Amino acid sequence: MRKVLAAAALAGSIAVTGLAVAPAAQASTQSTTGSISSWGKYYSSSHKAYTYGKTWKQNGKVYTHWYGKEATPKKGYVWFKYYSGGGWHKFYQGWDGSYQATWSKYGIKKLYTYTCWGSPSTYCGPVHRIY
Repeated sequence: MRKVLAAAALAGSIAVTGLAVAPAAQASTQSTTGSISSWGKYYSSSHKAYTYGKTWKQNGKVYTHWYGKEATPKKGYVWFKYYSGGGWHKFYQGWDGSYQATWSKYGIKKLYTYTCWGSPSTYCGPVHRIY
């Protein structure tokens, strides 16, 4: 019985004295690294290609790790459109089969993506904001 009471008292004294700093340390880590948001599956309009991934901000830089899947003789294409430096910028990457990549950039304020199939501008699906 004494051991049980001693353990309870010790646990109470640790909580009261403030030695439980894990929540504060975790909060500061989250502000530095930001939160990771998952997105997708975002399909092309033909449903023959799709993309999905994760986006996060770390030390002022926005990162996106994405995966592309398609199983036809043609390629799938992922587009990224982002607002940075007072203007809009856009680029795409094509793949055949399965593919994954990571890219990052400083100063991104907004980030959108969509998926196409067959060529960079055909059978494109809807646009989705991912950051």
